[in-house]
Formats: sequence, structure tokens, C-alpha cells
Amino acid sequence: MTTDIITDTQSDNTSDAPIEEKFDVKYKCLRCGTENNNSELSVLPEIKCICGFRVFLKTRSPIVKSVKAV
Repeated sequence: MTTDIITDTQSDNTSDAPIEEKFDVKYKCLRCGTENNNSELSVLPEIKCICGFRVFLKTRSPIVKSVKAV
């Protein structure tokens, strides 16, 4: 006879903290149009583009959401 061994796969992940997904947000310089990631801008001592301009626009996600009408 064979014996079945049952392993508990959820015992490793016992944390009750919610899982946060980090999305890489892209920003575009208003003057020159250079695209930067949020991680690239956070490394710099001040938020400034390579051209010296400080105004950024958040680019839209390429994912299109469709919502059914009720």
C-alpha cells in the first residue's frame, strides 16, 4: 500500500498584510517630451527633467477598460 503525504503549501505565506502591487508609472516632460519612470525620478535629489523643466504629465496606461451600462 502507498501512503499519501499531504503538504501544507500555505504555511509559508502566513502574513496577514495585504499584497501591494507596484506599478511603474511613467511621466512625460511638458517641454521636451522625455519619458521617465517614477523610480528614475525618485533617485534624483529634486524632481527635474534633463532639460531643467519641472512640470511633468502622467501618461495614460495602454490598458483600455470597458464598463457595461446598467
